[in-house]
Amino acid sequence: MAKMVILGAGESGAGAAVLAKKLGYDVFVSDFGTIKDSYRQMLDAHGIEWEEKQHSMDRILSATEVVKSPGIPDKAPVIQALKEHNIPIISEIEFAGRHTDSHMICITGSNGKTTTTMLTYHILQQGGLDVGLAGNVGKSLALQVAEDPHSYYVIELSSFQLDYMFDFKADVAVLLNITPDHLDRYHYNMQEYVDAKFRIVQNQTVNDAFVYWNDDPIIKRELEKRGDEIKATRFPFSLQRGKGIKAFLEKNVLVVETPDQSFEMAASELSLRGTHNLYNTMASALSANLTHIKKSAIRQALSDFRGVEHRLELAGNVGGVTYINDSKATNVNSCWYALESMKTPLVLILGGTDKGNDYSEIEALVREKVHSLVFLGVDNAKLHAFFDGKVAEITDALSMEEAVHKAQAMAREGDTVLLSPCCASFDLFKNYEDRGDQFKAVVSTL
Repeated sequence: MAKMVILGAGESGAGAAVLAKKLGYDVFVSDFGTIKDSYRQMLDAHGIEWEEKQHSMDRILSATEVVKSPGIPDKAPVIQALKEHNIPIISEIEFAGRHTDSHMICITGSNGKTTTTMLTYHILQQGGLDVGLAGNVGKSLALQVAEDPHSYYVIELSSFQLDYMFDFKADVAVLLNITPDHLDRYHYNMQEYVDAKFRIVQNQTVNDAFVYWNDDPIIKRELEKRGDEIKATRFPFSLQRGKGIKAFLEKNVLVVETPDQSFEMAASELSLRGTHNLYNTMASALSANLTHIKKSAIRQALSDFRGVEHRLELAGNVGGVTYINDSKATNVNSCWYALESMKTPLVLILGGTDKGNDYSEIEALVREKVHSLVFLGVDNAKLHAFFDGKVAEITDALSMEEAVHKAQAMAREGDTVLLSPCCASFDLFKNYEDRGDQFKAVVSTL
């Protein structure tokens, strides 16, 4: 009997374990941390053996194949040991993909992928398709394949998931943008990160679709370099009409053109606002068009979509000051989009675990729009080194409560307090959701 070891018992790991058990593997789950009660119960209910707070290397190294959680870095000793023993390591998405023939719409990018994934899923639901949501959002793809299969899946893919995908193929691959992010996981080598993102088009054929932002300089450079290596039919989008552009804005009307269907909708009718969300909307509308969703369903879905929690989310208005939760902005480019969309003077809350950030990308917008900065983090030295002297008022905070109260004191009527941290959350919070939830909770008490 083939032995499947699952490293990490979160959403993807527990789901992969259930699928492996159903397929007849000898399954063992190992998590170096603590397993959540809900996942323990799931593993126990399926008779799957597990361990936590340790890795039993003798059992792990006896595996025929290993499914690795995307959160485990390559430098982890357990991964290094597996590679030394030439034991194959794959992602949960790769594993699940072997056991389904469903239509896969896969979305990646440094920024906007969650919004685009959720919007695409929303459109396909409105269009009446049997569709599942997976990857970084929704339920584990492996668990759905095992217990609740769908004809279509919309999957948000991080670079970490793409790293361990080899034979998996996307029917529609969406690449929104590429900007520096997670460079600490890629030896601070931007090309390694770019190569990871472009794995989304591997194995595609001319019968598949590649949807991408035509004006992204890194994507443009890579397409020129890779040439005929990319087999999929291309569906670029841009704010401007141009040769070969399949989605664009013309006279404030969104135009989407695919071989079987053309679609138009006034930009004023779109529920999502801001330039960055126009790109997300174009990618979603193209994917829906390619999936042959009726125009009426696309139009309805684009007009009533409510957005994604922790992404430019209104947290409240207190004393004439607006509070915006953009905790999902865990890199500099994501913060740039948030700043670009703001129309009022700002108090900006930045900080957390730096991932090799270059803050020069937001410098001009900070100088133009931000009069006060609150640095929320354990170590703010890099932020001070870059921003000191460029903004009138700067202060530090070691908790969300302290940060919000200091921001409130700095803000004037008509201002916006924007939490858009540029950084990962793990120095003071469980994750970006915890950070955003704490922000909203404190704002609610003001």
